[in-house]
Amino acid sequence: MDTKIELTITDGVATVTLDNPAKLNAINAQMWRELRAAMARIAAADDDVRCVILRGAGEEAFAAGGDIEEFLTVRATVDDALHYHDELVADALEAIRACPVPTIAAIRGACIGGGLEIAGCCDIRIAGESARFGAPINRLGFSMYPGEMAGLLALVGPAVVLEILLEGRILGAREALQKGLLTRVVDDEKVFDEVAACAARICAGAPLVARWHKQWVHRLMDGTPLTAQEKRAAFDFLATDDYREGLAAFLAKRKPVFRGR
Repeated sequence: MDTKIELTITDGVATVTLDNPAKLNAINAQMWRELRAAMARIAAADDDVRCVILRGAGEEAFAAGGDIEEFLTVRATVDDALHYHDELVADALEAIRACPVPTIAAIRGACIGGGLEIAGCCDIRIAGESARFGAPINRLGFSMYPGEMAGLLALVGPAVVLEILLEGRILGAREALQKGLLTRVVDDEKVFDEVAACAARICAGAPLVARWHKQWVHRLMDGTPLTAQEKRAAFDFLATDDYREGLAAFLAKRKPVFRGR
């Protein structure tokens, strides 16, 4: 089976490519496993990675959902379905969501079902004008697993999630942007250049600060008040070399060189 998750790391940017050329990068069970493993490798790379780009192979699709053909075997029983969704899919999505460094989804073409779930776990989502979004599974006779629905619900809220799932309508990029599914939309041919520029801006910043910003956004979404210890921890940057470098560079009117410490 010619499917894979490809991981490359160049100049501090990790690129994770969903590759299933025969099926518009639809994600099968093995690819869900490999996606989780790729994100685990990135998390373990420590200071070597400052940003992650997730994309589909080629230019026709980010990912056109899960591999429906294999559902006859991987989801044949309730126990099989629970294993598939509660372990394979959930582990991969959580690995993206919990990635300590910023993540960017580079979206060309179809971003459907499982592809939409993956993109929704990223911090920034940049799409081309002709990209398409949705989850028309009502036409296939099955519902979105609640654990996966929760990610989209946190992103866009119940009204948009219900619109997507009840109508099964495919949204264009501009409508997806208006509904909060996307960060920005650019011309199709500029998607990967814009994503590279976005990654470069992230990499130019202090890497520890990027990690802290992600950490605090996730923590604040919890809704509970910060403890006194957490408030003090918000100033951990005062003890870092990068903080001293940032101030020194500002005062000297030069570009800072951050080393992640």
